[in-house]
Amino acid sequence: MRDLGHLKQAALLPNAHVICGEGGTFLHLGWTTVSTFAPIERFPLAALAVARGTPFIDIRPVTDVIAFANLPRVARDRSVDPDHSGAGQSVSLTTYIDMVEALGARIANDPRPCRSI
Repeated sequence: MRDLGHLKQAALLPNAHVICGEGGTFLHLGWTTVSTFAPIERFPLAALAVARGTPFIDIRPVTDVIAFANLPRVARDRSVDPDHSGAGQSVSLTTYIDMVEALGARIANDPRPCRSI
């Protein structure tokens, strides 16, 4: 039942997203993060969220880990910091996707206008 609640949150929250990297897969739901050390293929909850349309950020192709670590975090709600530089700041999911994509990440279920899968 808890997993069904997480899937419902992923569909309803504006900044919910899934990230898969070398350290595992994370389903970010605002104040809650559900994770596993496994790749997305072995994390059914995250795979179902992506299949239902939750944005997916695959950071496995990113080679500049320092630049990635210094990216701001995704805001937990719709509020963002006006000065969004540095790891302690927060940005919208779409701004974050712009930044991480520039580092080489692959995006599926892209929430940005005029973007395809």
